[in-house]
Amino acid sequence: MVTRSNELKKLEAIYQSDSNNLVLMYGRLGCGKENLLGSFTTGKNYFYYRSRQCSDAKQLQYMSQQIKESYSVSTSFDSFADCFKAIAPKNGDKLVVVIDDAGYAIKKTNDLLANLVSLKKGNLISNKVMIILTSASIVWGESTFDDIAGTTKSVVDERIKLENLSFLDVVRAFPSYSVAECVSTYGIIGGVADYLDRWDSTMSIKDNICSNILSPTGFLCKAAEGYISTELRELSCYNTILGSIASGNEKLNDLFEDTGYSRAKISVYMKNLAAFDVVDKVVSFETGGWDNTKKGVYRITDPYINFWFTFIYPHLSEVISHKPEAFYDKYIAPTLDEYLQNYFVNVCREYLHLLNMVGQLNIKLTKIGTWVGKEGTIDVIGQSSNRENVVGICNWTDKSMGYERYEELLESMKMARINANTIFLFSATKFDDKLVQLSKENNTVVLVDMTEL
Repeated sequence: MVTRSNELKKLEAIYQSDSNNLVLMYGRLGCGKENLLGSFTTGKNYFYYRSRQCSDAKQLQYMSQQIKESYSVSTSFDSFADCFKAIAPKNGDKLVVVIDDAGYAIKKTNDLLANLVSLKKGNLISNKVMIILTSASIVWGESTFDDIAGTTKSVVDERIKLENLSFLDVVRAFPSYSVAECVSTYGIIGGVADYLDRWDSTMSIKDNICSNILSPTGFLCKAAEGYISTELRELSCYNTILGSIASGNEKLNDLFEDTGYSRAKISVYMKNLAAFDVVDKVVSFETGGWDNTKKGVYRITDPYINFWFTFIYPHLSEVISHKPEAFYDKYIAPTLDEYLQNYFVNVCREYLHLLNMVGQLNIKLTKIGTWVGKEGTIDVIGQSSNRENVVGICNWTDKSMGYERYEELLESMKMARINANTIFLFSATKFDDKLVQLSKENNTVVLVDMTEL
């Protein structure tokens, strides 16, 4: 099971404080918040309530009934305040109150949030209390809650977003996998905790795809569209746009011509998709070569949604008519490595970030990004506060990284109008002899093969 040790430590530190606390914790569907809450509440006095999609009156009734059964109370409760008064520990210990899927329960039409604020202020029970409100909606956690809370939003002491797990977390989750298999897994299902927990490391990448994605009973068979529909209506419109981006239409005008939707409509839909981390506009690193930068490029940032719309969605009929293995061989295998190139770049960027964190670079980087030119790309750029740079390019597909890739990088650097203290050449395969010799003669050129990541 994937563990979120950093978030668990943060929750423990808040709990150990000698004050009352209110934490807003949110992340995408499948982020693993339930496992995190289970680990955190172990050994503590806690009350856990899973909110329902129901009326305010029914919400109170369900909470009241749960307290009656859990605390052996004979009376029902007429308010949320009375519910909270009934769950105070007799031993005076700090109480943890978890309202899971809080977006279903906290509304402008009821006083649940007001009573939680009162609970935090010590007006309902004498015990110290730590309140955790959770949501599987990024939109609710980042905007809707504040709209409901208004001026009382300041009562939140800590906001914890459960981000997708990193490549390093994927490596830790699959110790029996090779680095290449971890990169492939990361590029296919990303860092969604629940996906990683159900991916079988005793099976090959192909077998996992066939079993979990291409099989009609696979746990990921309907996950992409299911995730989109949890936050958005008009699924057909969003599918149309995502399918178009996945097929290579990454600029607004290309999407306009391919989908037939107006530019204004596409922009609105893009904003909605970006609000819960499905798409994003690529922003190139700011350099002197701004005129040579490709602007207004959209990408699908969610790995599994990208995988689905790249390989599965265009061939839904064939998923039914082909056996999973035959479908994989025909529609996925030929271009999978090309698809994984961008995720290898992400892995290399994460590697550079880790080197920076532990002080293994000759300059201290303050920002890391990429540069997408009209001609050429610099996969990784890191810059210090006084504008010194490191750059890198990444090879996943070529059997050997050749010297010409280094020359292409130098040309891209000219277009971007930057110099570099160090040039990293990352390769999932080997380097040609000329590059190996270059790195021996020039200590500013560093070769990193995949086994070092």
